[in-house]
Amino acid sequence: MHKLFQMLAALVAAVTATFAPHGDVHPTSGALLRHVVIAPPAPADLAEQVRQLGQGFNGHVGIAIHDIDTGWTAAWNGDQLFPQQSVAKLWVALATFQQIDEGRQHLEDPVFLTRDDLSLFHQPIAAKVGANGYTATVDELLFDALAKSDNAANDALIRHAGGPDAVRDVVVQKGLGAIRAGEEERMLEPRIAGMEWRPEYTQGWAFQTARETLPEAYRKAKLDEYVADPDDGASPDAITLSLARLKKGQLLSQASTQHFLDILTQTETGARRLKGGLPDGWIIQHKTGTGQELGARETGWNDVGIITAPDGRAYAVAVMIGDTTAPLDARIGLFQKVARALAEWHAHNLPAQQQAGEAPAKQG
Repeated sequence: MHKLFQMLAALVAAVTATFAPHGDVHPTSGALLRHVVIAPPAPADLAEQVRQLGQGFNGHVGIAIHDIDTGWTAAWNGDQLFPQQSVAKLWVALATFQQIDEGRQHLEDPVFLTRDDLSLFHQPIAAKVGANGYTATVDELLFDALAKSDNAANDALIRHAGGPDAVRDVVVQKGLGAIRAGEEERMLEPRIAGMEWRPEYTQGWAFQTARETLPEAYRKAKLDEYVADPDDGASPDAITLSLARLKKGQLLSQASTQHFLDILTQTETGARRLKGGLPDGWIIQHKTGTGQELGARETGWNDVGIITAPDGRAYAVAVMIGDTTAPLDARIGLFQKVARALAEWHAHNLPAQQQAGEAPAKQG
């Protein structure tokens, strides 16, 4: 009976996330639905621009722009699953902050790391983990995982929270919808290449060297499998709706919400992606993701976040390039074009009092 109740609660929460941007949701459980408000349609001109950008890109791409205030979403392939890569660090942080709200973790808790705890690819924290190990607080690991996209810091947070299932449980309990999360980077990345994890892969370029010995046809087949059904997949729609709920304080306590968003404001990665297309005065709180490549093929190129105009109106945006052979400039250009399209649409659709320089009315 308890299991049935949990399933029903998760379903209700999912409906809340999808159809009730203004619904009354408890800030820590996310499972109570008191009323449903059907979101209005997206502005036709912006929706058309999103369609053209998505359709015109050389590769499989998903785009979603969600107006946090009114609830409309303009999307291209918004309901399809795309590899998240480091975007999935958002949900690890969410699970960590949830446990902090429950008193099961604290920001100042020490977490001891040794070389056996290191991960793959980008992990600046590895320089601090010497022969005698390194102790970081949960707060420091959150900053490293989100702002610096440090894989070892993120993997440590997953283990400290109780493992991948602890993260997945929070995603379900919050009713986030089409989001797969919780996998340690050092387990996911070898599987994408059709390899098994080995502890020695944490050292230097050991993983990349071993991966290069695999037949290209084998790697291609494994990469095809991953892109078609990504272990860490999520839809742009689900991500933007979840970010909107975070911004509105519907997922965490006020203190945890603010701290989470403060860290995302300091993101060091992806300065040329969405951020690069925003005019002066706009603010972005975001998380990037970059996946594996094979020859000219790039996978899991993402940037998602909350973009706030100078007048305070906020939008949740996700641009996810699942698979492409487009060159770097074209990939960067897509992110910037989406950000620029949003900013230009916003500038041409300001309420009259804002155009006159008056403060915008506060939303309830």
